[in-house]
Amino acid sequence: MKYRSRIYYSETDKALMWDRWQEGESLREIAQLFDRHHSSVRGIFERYGGMRPPTRRRSARSLTLAEREEISRGIAAGHSLRSIALRLGRAPSTVSRELRHNGGRHAYRASRADKAAWDRARRPKICKLASHRALARLVAVRLKLQWSPEEIAGWLRRTYPDDENRQVSHETIYKTLFIQARGALKKELLAHLRQTKSMRHPRGHTQKKRQIKDAISIRERPAEAEDRAVPGHWEGDLLIGANNSQIATLVERRTRYVMLVRSKSKDTKTVINALIKHAHKLPRELYKSLTWDRGKELADHKRFSLATDVKVYFCDPQSPWQRGSNEQINGLLRQYFPKGMDLSKVHQNHLNAIARRLNERPRKTLGYYSPAEKFAECVASIS
Repeated sequence: MKYRSRIYYSETDKALMWDRWQEGESLREIAQLFDRHHSSVRGIFERYGGMRPPTRRRSARSLTLAEREEISRGIAAGHSLRSIALRLGRAPSTVSRELRHNGGRHAYRASRADKAAWDRARRPKICKLASHRALARLVAVRLKLQWSPEEIAGWLRRTYPDDENRQVSHETIYKTLFIQARGALKKELLAHLRQTKSMRHPRGHTQKKRQIKDAISIRERPAEAEDRAVPGHWEGDLLIGANNSQIATLVERRTRYVMLVRSKSKDTKTVINALIKHAHKLPRELYKSLTWDRGKELADHKRFSLATDVKVYFCDPQSPWQRGSNEQINGLLRQYFPKGMDLSKVHQNHLNAIARRLNERPRKTLGYYSPAEKFAECVASIS
């Protein structure tokens, strides 16, 4: 094994690391810049939860190194504090305090005093959740319900509009979770986030490319579906588990209402049969179209349309963002059905319970109302 001497990273090195991290490079790639193992740089990112710390700056009112050197020369020449202050354009009390904090006339050294002042200036601000324990408890309870920090922050603003002590930004929640030195939220709550990592990572995405015969492009989807003006237009996909198991996930575009459908296999016949059975449970006015990716499970989409009178539209290749609501829900579902889980053992009743929990969560895009509330309004309007 190659021996590497110990290395101390400079502030310039760390700035380069953060630049590369924000560009999406891995720990291994960043460590290779310094001929190191990835564990050598991991601690730098974990200390701040993967979120780049703000650049430290000196206050404009602080003494500069040049001013401290002028103080040192004045003392060596035997000048009074008042005369030194006059040359600097500072108050005599400023010079007096500088000497008192750094050893007095006989021990004062400009460079040492400047470094000590820089170190003393590092005073971490107490985060809001640490100083407002009732607010921290509110946040913790909803994190355990798998609410996202953004949903929690929006719900607090809506529920307590006139009480700032019961409001907190989603970024503060994330920072308090990832930076445990803040001491307000327990590390165990990280397990309730959609991404259960110990620090925030640059975003990435996966893409799928499929060929479907006679597929109708999403570009032909009616305008009312595109702008979400009218309910009844759905997005769908399969959530894949271990042992060739899967769940069909459906999201209504206007209300973000979620429905989960158990499917014993991902062959097109089984999936289409499950979707047809499910479609007959909804009022016709609330099921007008379905947008899917290029998965082979919907190869028999014509039979589905014939049986339900629901038109099926397909996304462009490598464009999962075109059914973004469904992609987001699939991400949320991984909190309940992690990768590698055998989904064939999940009963439909359990799927209904998970869907109900998601539908009762407030959504930012709905003004922090829940999909269940908005969907109920649509049902009432057609009744």
